[in-house]
Amino acid sequence: MFVLLKKEINGFLNSILGYVVMAVFLLVNGLFLWVFPLESNILDFGYANIDGLFLIAPFVFLFLIPAITMRFFAEEKKSGTIELLMTRPLTDLQIILAKYFAGLILVFISLIPTLIYFFSVYQLGFPKGNIDTGGMWGSYIGLLFLGASFVAIGLFASSITDNQIISFILAVIFSGFIYVGFEFIYGLDLFGKVDLLVKTLGISSHYAAMSKGVIDTRDVIYFLSLISFFILLTKFSIEKRKW
Repeated sequence: MFVLLKKEINGFLNSILGYVVMAVFLLVNGLFLWVFPLESNILDFGYANIDGLFLIAPFVFLFLIPAITMRFFAEEKKSGTIELLMTRPLTDLQIILAKYFAGLILVFISLIPTLIYFFSVYQLGFPKGNIDTGGMWGSYIGLLFLGASFVAIGLFASSITDNQIISFILAVIFSGFIYVGFEFIYGLDLFGKVDLLVKTLGISSHYAAMSKGVIDTRDVIYFLSLISFFILLTKFSIEKRKW
């Protein structure tokens, strides 16, 4: 399992696509945080925080993470190596988890350079260090959970097609709907008393709570359940090839 995990990580990092994806992630976030004259601009906002990062990053993740996961199973199917992979002394779940954790590690790696933004704001604060460090780490945990959920969704999308482009598009659609779709339905006020339940089915409300630095057990359980659900769907999709 660890050999496969290492193979997936090296396969991404040894390709130009891996570095382009991470560079785009950092560039887009950097432009919104430091250059564009928007509400997320740190210099114009006048307060020592990086809240803008946690507002922008989920939407960047909507495209970044599908770009990471689109090749996981789709490429294996197209090249025919999926059959060879299945003959390894690994269970389907171990193969899925190896690819999942590879994607999660890559997301974590892409987040590490964003600490430069925190360090910059820490130095620019008046007085120096005038930033809510505890809240910031809580927000990072929320962003990591969100990224972990998108990886699980992208992995499932990759398991149902042998075309990387289709895998990418499906992952964007699925992730986008689960992130903001339920929030949109909630805003339509169609289900009366059930509207609040509909809202809690989406990622947005749970991520919003965690991005404030508040780690609630209910939000953690939600993310773990969502991740488990899509990993099980991926397992079902892979097992269906054996029928």
